[in-house]
Amino acid sequence: MENIIIIGNGIAGVTAARHIRKLSKKRIIIISAETDYFFSRTALMYVYMGHMKFEHIQPYENWFWEKNDMELVRGYVTKVDVENKQLLVDGARAFFYDKLIIATGSKPNKFGWPGQDLHGAQGLYSKQDLDLLEINAPNKEACKRAVIVGGGLIGIELAEMLRSRDIPVTFLVRESSFWNGVLPEGESQMINEHIREHHIDLRLATNLVEIIPDDQGRVKAVTTDKGDTIPCDMVGLTAGVSPNVAFLKGSGIELGRGVKVNRYLETNIKDIYAIGDCAEQHEAIGNRRPIEAVWYTGRMMGETVAQTICGNRIEYKPGHWFNSAKFLDIEYQTYGWVFGERGKKEYEEHFHWRHPQEKLCITVAFNKENNLFLGINTFGIRMRHEIFDRWLTEERDVDYVMEHLSDANFDPEFYKNYEAEIVQQYNSVFGKSIQSKKKSIKRIFQLN
Repeated sequence: MENIIIIGNGIAGVTAARHIRKLSKKRIIIISAETDYFFSRTALMYVYMGHMKFEHIQPYENWFWEKNDMELVRGYVTKVDVENKQLLVDGARAFFYDKLIIATGSKPNKFGWPGQDLHGAQGLYSKQDLDLLEINAPNKEACKRAVIVGGGLIGIELAEMLRSRDIPVTFLVRESSFWNGVLPEGESQMINEHIREHHIDLRLATNLVEIIPDDQGRVKAVTTDKGDTIPCDMVGLTAGVSPNVAFLKGSGIELGRGVKVNRYLETNIKDIYAIGDCAEQHEAIGNRRPIEAVWYTGRMMGETVAQTICGNRIEYKPGHWFNSAKFLDIEYQTYGWVFGERGKKEYEEHFHWRHPQEKLCITVAFNKENNLFLGINTFGIRMRHEIFDRWLTEERDVDYVMEHLSDANFDPEFYKNYEAEIVQQYNSVFGKSIQSKKKSIKRIFQLN
């Protein structure tokens, strides 16, 4: 029987295991040092906030693995011997494989800050990080102030988590506006306002210099490049993540920032594959980044590699870019490509609409040379993924998208719709006369 070993029990590795089992009777061994069982990483914050217990974010019952004949091994892979097709776990236990899938995910970035390894300084990625947060910031009495370093999605999640326990938070963001490397200016400015309205001390264009210890080697304060010293009991290091691949150095497996793979998710070594956050495409797919630390791409890679391993070798095709997140209580969706100011293409034009009172806005990107619709960001207005995916595939022009914008709205029927106001402003800005088409019951059924 063919031995399939999967290193990592995140969404990519577990999806691969599930689909291999659906397609075959191969022996499947999943090795992970993080937890005994797969859990939903994106839901970790809700455990800390008290909305769920940890067992609630485990999608499968504990008996699922044995019933589906999947062997689970708890431990760190310390060596991969590609010549003998062998792994060492915790430096001692040996496992032989016929095919190996590397799905080891990411680890929080550290940039050599003095004091970054002190007690009380931590990232937010793993179950161990969640457990550590309960020690470092259990309540506002034990943690009188927290400092978060890094202005991305993980940073704002951590800020929301800490504020749920009334812990004061100072947020250090090196950019001049929150996440403006990704978001256009209007959206980034709105999120700045929203963060501050939630009583978070947001300090833009500010870098961490040092984390200062107390006499017991715990975090006592931080200093910034603005000359400020901020007393604190916990420091959240959330300046992005990097592929978790250090254990593969010297193995012969080609590494860049991550494990280098081709479009079939194959490495340079026969019978070894890499998927999820740790996989780095040799050549980027369209505008997509070579490494994408996104839940749904990990799932898609898992499905793709399972087909290949079970005899149906297929290319990884992630399709049009999309993502969703929350900035505190504002829902964010993006479909296609809407670049921030630094990444904006020469041909890219933006139309931005923002509600005058509420935290609602959209930005539509299109090619100013031929009017081709490129993408849309929405904040506080829910849209249908399948509609924008279709419009991007059909290469619709921006006028068509604006005219039919109501077709994509996914808000409940009792929510106020803003399409008419959005289209009116679009017409005013670009001298158009588009009429917003109202969604009829018949068209709703057609779309569904």
